[in-house]
Amino acid sequence: MPAHRIYTTSFASVYPLYVAKAERKGRTKAEVDEIIRWLTGYTQKGLDAQLKMQTDVTGFFAEAPAMNPARDLIKGVVCGVRVEAVEEKLMREIRYLDKLIDELAKGKAMEKILRA
Repeated sequence: MPAHRIYTTSFASVYPLYVAKAERKGRTKAEVDEIIRWLTGYTQKGLDAQLKMQTDVTGFFAEAPAMNPARDLIKGVVCGVRVEAVEEKLMREIRYLDKLIDELAKGKAMEKILRA
């Protein structure tokens, strides 16, 4: 079975879509960055470097310094799929990020989004 095409898409091409979704709902790029840093362990400098290098989604998650162990607390449905039920590890990580951005766009408080 061929890999999903999102895996070879550059994270830099997906990132503006996350920012646009948040900004349409009155949220900020800084909040999107905070969510990504919380999930992956990247510093802002590291995140900016990944975007500049056009790293693909596979590499972006593979090179993440420290995936947050609290990400297992992320539950719910995104794109019609229950995130905690996604069996393929990389796709689950992608869905976790999608879910967090959805929560941001829906107006949820950052403390709740970041499972604090």
